[in-house]
Amino acid sequence: MTQTVPREADAAALEPGIERTGALRALATHQIAGPLAALVVAIIVFTASTSTFFTTDNLSLIAQQSVVVGTLALGQTLIILTSGIDLANGAIMVLGSVVIGHMAADGNPLVALLVGLLVCVVVGAVNGVLVSLLDLPPFIVTLGVLSVMTAAARLYTASESYPIDSGLLTSLNLGPTVGGVTITYGVMLWIGLTAVLGYALTQTSWGVRVYAVGDNQKAAELSGIKVKRLLFGVYVIAAVIYVFAAWQALGRTPTADPSGYSTANLDSITAVVIGGTSLFGGRGGVIGTFIGALIVTVLQNGLTQAGIDSLYQQVATGVLVVIAVGVDRLVRRRQSR
Repeated sequence: MTQTVPREADAAALEPGIERTGALRALATHQIAGPLAALVVAIIVFTASTSTFFTTDNLSLIAQQSVVVGTLALGQTLIILTSGIDLANGAIMVLGSVVIGHMAADGNPLVALLVGLLVCVVVGAVNGVLVSLLDLPPFIVTLGVLSVMTAAARLYTASESYPIDSGLLTSLNLGPTVGGVTITYGVMLWIGLTAVLGYALTQTSWGVRVYAVGDNQKAAELSGIKVKRLLFGVYVIAAVIYVFAAWQALGRTPTADPSGYSTANLDSITAVVIGGTSLFGGRGGVIGTFIGALIVTVLQNGLTQAGIDSLYQQVATGVLVVIAVGVDRLVRRRQSR
């Protein structure tokens, strides 16, 4: 029996189908496939169970509610990718916001922003020095800094909050309305930061080194990567991102409150983990974190609209985190075989 060899035209006709199959397979096996599927399922469930979830006003609200924790989670992602963790990121953001609010009340808001940036960067540099040069565990370092920053914010303000009336400091809560959905400048900033960091992590040698250090620090050092310098830089870059989160927070709730965002550190870690970034380092990315932050907000928003008690919202989020870490552990075990 002779085999029929496809003609060139037939082979060309088959190529688009092969390419589509390959693209679908790549998407299904990509690290963001799971988080993206979870987000789509959550949206479908809440749209079907409530009449107020899938509306332009609520979709806009979800995006706005995600920006502060979502931006904090971007900095958290960089640190977790290096096999570290930052328990103090929310406290650093709060300290930056109260410094900005206090200075803006008596002076130029732009100068206040720059001083807030300087304060956060100094704290990030301290974290970087302790973790990289002194080789202290990131968990212990940032846990201690969390306590110091929480106390420092309250001491600086005498536990008082400052109303924000500067147009510059609240401007990120404004924005154009497209198709009935208001897209604030804070949301645009979050998307822009995600795009920039995503490019840096996937298309630059710096990103390659970040993943290499997180995957195996000793091997990275033997390959010529200056691990200590890279770790220091990551903590400083993360601190700069926290300043943007502070600016967004001042726009969301125009009050500089030293007691605000008390669970932002845990919420940011939740977004990172649900987004598919491994707590063990070297695996994941900011696109997944972006989706993870949306998942957390969609869950909170949807369960609230469904009339579910807030305690159950915390249960649902906690279960998702445990599942995400468990799946990551299984994937790593299979890859190591």
